[in-house]
Amino acid sequence: MSAKAVREYHGKLLLAKYVKEYSNGTHVMDDRAALVTPATDYDTLLEENAWLADPAVKLVVKPDQLIKRRGKAGLVGLNLSFAEVKAWIAERMKKEIKVEAVTGVLDHFIVEPFVPHAQADEYYICIQNERGGEQILFYSEGGVDVGDVDSKALRLNVAIDEALTEEKIQSNDFLKGVPEERKPRLQSFLVALFQVYRKLNFTYMEINPIVVTPDGIIAPLDLAGKIDETAAFLNASQWGHLDLPAPFGRQEFPEEAYIRELDSKTGASLKLTILNHAGRIWTMVAGGGASVVYADTISDLGYGNELANYGEYSGAPSTEHTFEYAKTIISLMTKNRDERGKILLIGGGIANFTDVAATFTGLIKAIETFRDDLKSNHVQIWVRRAGPNYQEGLRMMRECAYSTGLPIHIYGPETHVTAIVPLALGIAKVEEFPEFDDESHDKKVPAKKMKMSDDTCDTPMREELKAQKADHEANHKVENFSASTRCVVYGLQNRAVQGMLDFDFMCKRAVPSVAAMIFPFSPNHFIKFYWGTDEILIPCYQKMEETLKKHPDVTIMVNFASFRSVYSTVMETLEYSDQIKTIAIIAEGVPESQTRMFIKAAHDKGVGIIGPATVGGIKPGCFRIGNTGGMLDNIVMSKLYRPGSVAYVSKSGGMSNELNNIICRNSNGVYEGIAIGGDRYPGSLFIDHLLRYNDNPEVHILVLLGEVGGVDEYEVCAALKSGRITKPLVAWCIGTCASIFPYEVQFGHAGALARGNMETAMAKNAALKEAGAHVPKSFFDFGDELKKVYEGLVDSGSLIPAPEPETPKIPMDYTWAKKLGLVRKPANFISSISDDRGSELSYGGMPISEVFAGDLGVGGMSSSLVFFIYIFSLLKAKHKCISIRVGVLALLWFRRNLPSYAAKFIEIGTEHRFVF
Repeated sequence: MSAKAVREYHGKLLLAKYVKEYSNGTHVMDDRAALVTPATDYDTLLEENAWLADPAVKLVVKPDQLIKRRGKAGLVGLNLSFAEVKAWIAERMKKEIKVEAVTGVLDHFIVEPFVPHAQADEYYICIQNERGGEQILFYSEGGVDVGDVDSKALRLNVAIDEALTEEKIQSNDFLKGVPEERKPRLQSFLVALFQVYRKLNFTYMEINPIVVTPDGIIAPLDLAGKIDETAAFLNASQWGHLDLPAPFGRQEFPEEAYIRELDSKTGASLKLTILNHAGRIWTMVAGGGASVVYADTISDLGYGNELANYGEYSGAPSTEHTFEYAKTIISLMTKNRDERGKILLIGGGIANFTDVAATFTGLIKAIETFRDDLKSNHVQIWVRRAGPNYQEGLRMMRECAYSTGLPIHIYGPETHVTAIVPLALGIAKVEEFPEFDDESHDKKVPAKKMKMSDDTCDTPMREELKAQKADHEANHKVENFSASTRCVVYGLQNRAVQGMLDFDFMCKRAVPSVAAMIFPFSPNHFIKFYWGTDEILIPCYQKMEETLKKHPDVTIMVNFASFRSVYSTVMETLEYSDQIKTIAIIAEGVPESQTRMFIKAAHDKGVGIIGPATVGGIKPGCFRIGNTGGMLDNIVMSKLYRPGSVAYVSKSGGMSNELNNIICRNSNGVYEGIAIGGDRYPGSLFIDHLLRYNDNPEVHILVLLGEVGGVDEYEVCAALKSGRITKPLVAWCIGTCASIFPYEVQFGHAGALARGNMETAMAKNAALKEAGAHVPKSFFDFGDELKKVYEGLVDSGSLIPAPEPETPKIPMDYTWAKKLGLVRKPANFISSISDDRGSELSYGGMPISEVFAGDLGVGGMSSSLVFFIYIFSLLKAKHKCISIRVGVLALLWFRRNLPSYAAKFIEIGTEHRFVF
C-alpha cells in the first residue's frame, strides 16, 4: 500500500459524484468547484464555470496544497465576489509563506460556493483504515476550534467483511449530540460516504467541518483525503485524473515525475524524493529498508540538513533503467556547485537476486557520461554493495575509478552496510576500513565491527552437517518449518525454485522442499531442475485442486502471483485450509483493501500469512522461501546452511540479508529469519513470530528490526512487560530520520509512514527500551549490541555453541559460471564453410543478409539444408515468392563468388516448385 494525498478539489468532486450514485440519488452534493494555478486563464475558467461570475453566488477561496489548519493561518477567503477572489489569489500566488514550521510557495487554490450556516451546523467526521476494517470518528462539533478530536470523538469500528448500516449507527448512538430531526439524513449520508470510501480505495478521509443545515443540505467544507495508489488497476476509471501533490513545503521536481514514470514501466522499484536540491550529500541506495537506514545514519551523525534526496532502486532493475535513474540523480547533484565538494553514496544491503554487476553497468555508464561535471563539482563517490555477482560489480567500479580519475572508494559485505557514511563525512578513519580489494583487508578490519565470534567461526571442531529436526511445536499462526516441510510454488519462478533446491541439497534434506509448481496458463508438464549434480523433474500443474490432491504432504504455498491476481489466488488457496497452513505472498503493490480481506479470511481458517511485499524467510538446515538469503555464496558467508541460536523478524526483505550477515558476524548465526513485508498491514505480525521463537528451546536470542509507521511494535512491548517474552530481545526501528523533516515523507516501504507520534521510529525505540529490550544507540551499533548479549549468554553458560560443521559445497550452474567468467566451453559444431557463432548465419564469411541482399541464391537442390529451412520459414510467414541466384554454391563449395554468367535462377513459390 502507498497512501497518497489528493487535492481537496479532486476529493470533493469524487464525493459529489459517487455519494449521489451510492445513495441512489438521495444525497446530491454541490459539485461546483474550480482549481486556480499559475497557468489558469480566467476567461477560460469563466467559460467553463459560469457560476463564478453570478453575483448571487458568494465564494470561498483557499490554498489547495495539503496545508493543515488553513483557517487559523489566515489562508481562507470567505463570502467573496469573483473579483475579490481574483484579488485575494493575486496577493498570494507564487508567494512564499510559513505555516507553523513549514515554509512553502502558494501556487494552487480551490474556489467554491460559500455555504451560509450557523456554528451549530458544523460536525467532525473522519474515516481511517485499521487492520481489521475501518474506524469512523464523529464529533458533534466541528471547525477550526474543534480541539483534540482524538480524545473527544466517538468511534465506530466496521469489520472488513461487514457493511455499515443505518441500524448499526443508530444502535451505537453514534450521532450523539446531533438534533433528532437531523439524524436520519446524516445516518443515510454516512452510509453512502462509507461506500465511497471503501469502493474508491481511500485510506484516510477527514471532513472538518461537515455542515448539515436545518433544510437538509449536507456540505463538506474542508476535506483531507488519501487514496491507495496501488489500487489504480481497480479504480483508475473511477478516479479519473488525480493530482497527487507533494507535501506543502517540499518543492516537486520534474525529475521526480520522470522517475515515477520509469517506475510505472518496470517490475522493479525506482523511487526518488528531492529533500534539499542544494544539499551536498546525495544517495543512490538499493533496497527500501537500506535506503531508510542510510538516511537515518546521515541524520544521526548530525548531517540531516545536508541530505539532498531520498530514494531507492531495487527489484533487479535493468541496466538501462539503472542508467536513467543514476543519470537523473547525478544531473541534479551537479546543478548547484558547493565549494566544499559533494558526496555521492552508492549503497545497499546484500541483494537477494539483483545482479549487482548488471546494475553497476548502468551506473558506471552514468558516471562516465557525467565525468567532467563530477570532477568540476569535486564529488567524492563512496560505494558499498553486495549480493549476486557483486565481486564483478565492484571490480568494474574500480576500473571506472581508474579510467575516469574520479575518487571512488569501494567496499563489500565485509564492511558494515552504513560504514561508508561516517567515512565519507570524515568521522571514521579510512585506514581502519580497508576497501574490498585491499590485500591486507582481513588484517585491517577492526575486530569490533568485522570479526566473527571466536566461539563460532574459529572453532577447530568439525562434524558432519545433519538435517535439522522439527522444532518445538505450539499453537502459532505461522507453521514452524522443519526439514520435512514441503511447499508448492505458484508461478513460473524457475530461478527461485532452483535456489530453494540448492539450499535443500546444501542442508542435506532427504527430499526437495518444492513438491510442485502451479501455472494456470499452460497445460500440465514437467520442468527440469538440478538436485546437486543430478537432474530431476518437478511437475507443473494448471489447476490448484489437482496439485494439492496429488501432493498431500504439502503445507506451504509460496505465491509469486502478480499484484493484480494475488488476491484471487490467495482466496483460492484458502479453500484448501485443511492442508495449506502457511501462505507466503511475494508480490508488492497489493491494494490494502484486498490485503486486509484475505488476512481476515486466513485468520478465520487458521492459516498463517507471510507478506505481502516480502522476500520470504529462511530456516537454516530446514527450509527457504524463494530468493531469501540471496545467492549460494551469501548462504555460505552467512552460514545459513546450519542453525544458530538467534531468530529474527524484520519488516524489510533486503535488510533481512544484512541481518543474516550481522548476526553471523556477532553470534553463532541465525536459527530462523522472517521478513514479514513492508506493507502497512502485513499478514503476520512481529509478535506472531517472536512468540514462536520465544517458545522454541533452540532459540536463545530474539531480534526485531522494525521501522517508522504502524504500531505493531507496541504489542511486543506489552509482551515484554507481561513476561510473555522471556528471552533477550535486541530491537531497533529504522526511520529515525523522519523527525528532521518538517513535512511528511513516504519512505521506501508502503507502511513506512508515521500517522502520529506513536508511530515514529524514535517513539517506538524508546518504548522498546523502556519495556526491557536491548536497543542500541543507532543501527550502526546494532551488531555490537547483539554481540554483547550473545557473549553474556555464552559466559553465563546458558548458551553453548555447537561445533562448526564442514562448509557444504554445491555445484554452480553453467550459465551463471559462464557469466562470471569462471568456465569456457568449446563449440559443439564447427564447419569450414558455414558459421553459427555470430548474431546471424554466415557462409564463407558472408552474413546471410548479404547473401540475399546481393541476389546470390541457393543454387541447386544439393546445397545447404539450412538455406531451405530458412526459405521455408519465410514461406510460412506468407512470402508469396522468393527468387534467388545460385551464387551461394560458390560460397559453400568454392568459398568464392561465381561469376554472374554461371548463376541460374531458382524460383520457389508457395507450391514448393523448383524452376531452373
